[in-house]
Amino acid sequence: MSRDTYESPLSSRYASEYMLKLFSADTRYQTWRRLWVALARAEHELGLPITEEQVKELEAHITDIDYDVVAAREKEVRHDVMAHVYAYGKVAPSAAGIIHSGATSCYVTDNADMIIYRDALLYVRKMLLAVMKNLADFALQYKDLPTLGYTHYQPAQLVTVGKRASLWLQDLASDLEELDFTIGRIKMLGCRGTTGTEASFMELFGGDTAKIDKMNEMICAEFGFDSYFDVCGQTYPRKTDSAIINALSAIAQSVYKFAGDMRLLQHDRQLEEPFEKNQIGSSAMAYKRNPMRCERICSLSRYLMADGANAYMTASTQWLERTLDDSANRRISLPEAFLCADAVLRLMLNVTKGIVVNEKVIAKTVAEYLPFIATENLLMEAVKRGKDRQQLHEIIRTESMKATARMKEGLECGLIPALAAHDEFGLTEEEINNVLDPSLYTGRCGEQVEKYVKKLSPVLAQATDMESEISL
Repeated sequence: MSRDTYESPLSSRYASEYMLKLFSADTRYQTWRRLWVALARAEHELGLPITEEQVKELEAHITDIDYDVVAAREKEVRHDVMAHVYAYGKVAPSAAGIIHSGATSCYVTDNADMIIYRDALLYVRKMLLAVMKNLADFALQYKDLPTLGYTHYQPAQLVTVGKRASLWLQDLASDLEELDFTIGRIKMLGCRGTTGTEASFMELFGGDTAKIDKMNEMICAEFGFDSYFDVCGQTYPRKTDSAIINALSAIAQSVYKFAGDMRLLQHDRQLEEPFEKNQIGSSAMAYKRNPMRCERICSLSRYLMADGANAYMTASTQWLERTLDDSANRRISLPEAFLCADAVLRLMLNVTKGIVVNEKVIAKTVAEYLPFIATENLLMEAVKRGKDRQQLHEIIRTESMKATARMKEGLECGLIPALAAHDEFGLTEEEINNVLDPSLYTGRCGEQVEKYVKKLSPVLAQATDMESEISL
């Protein structure tokens, strides 16, 4: 890592080696050369005056890019694609004259983007599935463990730890659906000419439109695509970029929700993110155990959600067949969006693999609030015994307010003895305590978790081990 020039923290701290390599200069410019080879090969096979030897020479020099030559040429001509055409021709001199034949710059720039974005989306999908598998396993393990539910971050009816995890899982499953939809819509631009009319190829192929279509099909097939955009200007539609970042932003929204919940629960000591033996929580407060990974997930997710605005604005400001004010923005916003999504999912792999469940703390919290939660059941039991519901409701309300006041003074709740002292209830303290089993108040939580994870099982079966991508 260079110490004397700025480097994006996404590159130096957060993103995976795979994603850094995918968005590297080498990958991008070698993909340009692969596209030039594919174009030359298709034109050769379709009868244009390009020899097999020229195609083979181009193939032999895909990776040996002289970036000094490129830089010097670009400084002179102020055009990055033509600088690379020049450098390619230097190492493949017999083919120099046929490189880029009939094409415009967007043939290599836009098609390379689609290839890289497609591969990046597929990698994001692998990581998302691995996170989902972790959460599904966790949800099943704790499907029946009662825990206090919260609405408005105030104590509410009981749920289970696994049921809460199933909500996180469901959000990610929704993101997977959107991701798959987006991947399914990724197409190549093809080789369509300066304004998308294919006029240059009408000239090259003497008006043979079947050959033009065949050329585009051959290029697409070489890169694993089965289609290209039906119509286009000079570029592929920038709405595609919006769809891509929308899918990545959706993931950011879900993982932010997960990490935010974890931070709240870690404050209450109920759940915790992993904490290594020698990890330092604070430079000053040695006792601290901060949820730093979940905080980082939230921090990076905010960046990713905000980055989405770049794609929306770029798509909306493309004039007519093309304008170049998209280029500089896209060079930054799209790669950074992918690196950021990669970073948050790597963190999610780590956290979801090692969530710490403090069952005794959870049980203590449940016990503290269970008397209030159980009052509805107690009311129904007393009514079944012939007692006056309205009278008992008022007793419960009054005693609950007193119990809450005692708790605010740091004292015991005392609600159950207080209710048992009312003859109107007709229930002894022992009888009341018999209905304070937390499992009686979690409804169908366990069943819901099992049913939902089973429904996802065909998708979860696609998950692969991504242990090596875990980020600390």
